[in-house]
Amino acid sequence: MYTKPHLLIIDENGYRKMEDEAAHLFFQIVSERYEKGSILLTSNKSYGSWGEIFGDNVLATAILNRLLHHSSTINIKGESYRIKEKKKARFFKLDKQSEQGE
Repeated sequence: MYTKPHLLIIDENGYRKMEDEAAHLFFQIVSERYEKGSILLTSNKSYGSWGEIFGDNVLATAILNRLLHHSSTINIKGESYRIKEKKKARFFKLDKQSEQGE
């Protein structure tokens, strides 16, 4: 099932620690797609923290080995896009209210 799409998108990897069974299933998905299909993965955790996510440093290393072999990593630093947009929206509303004399 997860091997069929040309691109598999996995968002928020590391949001919370995976249970053992989920971590092993994740490894199987990555292994089955290895050199057969692309994976786009987002995470707010550094590679060094992946042992904590999967509950096993050896498993995390095996997953990273396959993911990083033919990959490009983009590290985005700074404020969250969602927070930026929220701040802009509040600022915009304040400006409109002050223009209307409220």
